[in-house]
Amino acid sequence: MVIPAAMRDEIVAHARAGLPNEACGIIAGRDGRAERFFPAQPDEPSPYYYRIDARDQIRIMNEIDDAGLDLIGIYHSHVASPAFPSRTDAEQAFWPDAVYVIVSLAGGGVELKGYRIEAFDISEEELVFE
Repeated sequence: MVIPAAMRDEIVAHARAGLPNEACGIIAGRDGRAERFFPAQPDEPSPYYYRIDARDQIRIMNEIDDAGLDLIGIYHSHVASPAFPSRTDAEQAFWPDAVYVIVSLAGGGVELKGYRIEAFDISEEELVFE
């Protein structure tokens, strides 16, 4: 997935703003190129997992459809663990065509990685920032 550097910075800022809880959002675009980032509201803020509020998800999906874009990625942060999908992340991976972008803020640093997750099969997906 190709993500503009400015969008990467927006995603990281959103992750930091969500502390001490995980932050989440949806990435829209075409053909593996991110064009818009939609910060989302969690239904229950938590430092251990994320789940996008259902009404916010519907709003975002409508905006994506109206813009003629596709959902290409789902983003969330890890506040104290590496940028690798947790068991809960794998259980909640309902979009097999999406790239799951994880931003780790563990130890005060920042690490972004992307993954495809389907039926607990996790494979890393290269993220390119331009």
